[in-house]
Amino acid sequence: MTADTDWGGAPSVLRMILGRQLEELRTRAGLSYAEAGAAIGVSHSTIRRMEAAKVARLRLADAEKLLQVYGVTDRQEVDTFLQSVREANKRGWWHTYRDVMPEWVAAYLSLEQAAVQIRAYENQFVHGLLQTEDYARALLTTAGPHAPAEATERRVALRLRRQELLSRPAPPRLWVVMDETVLRRPVGGPGVMRAQIDRLVEVSRLPHVTVQLMPFAHGPHPALWAGAFHLFRFRARELPDIAYLSGLAGAAYLDKAEDVVVYREALDRLSAQAAPATRTETLLGTLRKEW
Repeated sequence: MTADTDWGGAPSVLRMILGRQLEELRTRAGLSYAEAGAAIGVSHSTIRRMEAAKVARLRLADAEKLLQVYGVTDRQEVDTFLQSVREANKRGWWHTYRDVMPEWVAAYLSLEQAAVQIRAYENQFVHGLLQTEDYARALLTTAGPHAPAEATERRVALRLRRQELLSRPAPPRLWVVMDETVLRRPVGGPGVMRAQIDRLVEVSRLPHVTVQLMPFAHGPHPALWAGAFHLFRFRARELPDIAYLSGLAGAAYLDKAEDVVVYREALDRLSAQAAPATRTETLLGTLRKEW
């Protein structure tokens, strides 16, 4: 047992990896949640939360005791695991924006930063990683009409900071399918929309980015009733693909294979039906002229 530290730099994602490793070790040791908890003086629910990454921090002392209970005696393995616990307990860069960010968004950012592949369907607005500053500002101002201007600007800064992952070494593979509605809904006025379309053309030419447009003319499609959703894939073997669905008051994260496959198949069919990347660039040019 070792904790792989090549996990992508997102603390809560590393807690997910460590939690799954602890679950594997407990199962291998033949212990129940209650038995593991009793062995280190915590409740069975605490063990469940640790394995499900539902704790804000993993206590070093608890982790070390659990490793002993589970029969991990190699000192190097223990030290490696505990170092990963220390890394997992560090705050992500987005923590500095916690004053303008709902708690559930932090979990999303952790997944986004750690993923090696991000696939998404957008039916209302341009994906956050592809938005221009002016488009983001217009969108966020509408979303929070009563928010102070300073708070809105911090949200814009957060969105632009997120986009840095596309230009970092070894960026994730980003594949976004957007409904034509996205680029026909005016956000910020014609000038903002033209600049946004220019940005989409520019970024879609990056080797690790694919942008597809689903034209109205194609009629109904597999994701028409689903709303926007994202699929994340990770390098770590412990992590399954995760589907993310957002709402006004929170978000849902699905990691059960039978749930995720529904969204993966819908996105596969959607990608096959949408305009290919080369045709999408032509369509974007047509839409720009209309603005």
